[in-house]
Amino acid sequence: MADYYTSFSFVLDLPGAEAIKYAIDLATIAEALRWESEEDRQTRETQFPKELEVFLDEWDFEVAEEKSGIWIHSNDGGTDAACQFVQHLLDRFGIIEAVSFEWANTCNKPGLYAYGGGAAVVTATEIKAISTCQWVFKRLERIRKTQERKLLSPGPRTQTSSVPVSD
Repeated sequence: MADYYTSFSFVLDLPGAEAIKYAIDLATIAEALRWESEEDRQTRETQFPKELEVFLDEWDFEVAEEKSGIWIHSNDGGTDAACQFVQHLLDRFGIIEAVSFEWANTCNKPGLYAYGGGAAVVTATEIKAISTCQWVFKRLERIRKTQERKLLSPGPRTQTSSVPVSD
């Protein structure tokens, strides 16, 4: 049986020690909450942001302190939760710079659909992400539509021939 992985790694610069401590503490709370039942989560009193609660089950990444911020990384996925976590921190600390990261989908055994990836750009107000699968599909769709327009458009059609035509 094959094992599938989604890996990413990036550093989020934060404005100081207080912001770094907040981020580390928040990640620690998330790690504890993710293993609790929905009922237990609702009865427990925490300072965990409501907008992040829906992503607890996808909190498959780790957070470690760095000199200028935090290192966010995973081999097990959690890209959506990581995007939401980053957006929360950008908004809370008034950071206007965008944060971007890429991920790789890999497998320990070769397979037709075993590999891919994606990228995300996160700001305090917006998250934009695309997978390589989505990118390929969009490009193929554009090519298909262009080819259809060429086939359906009126106008002179040229016929190719291997025999030279003289006037």
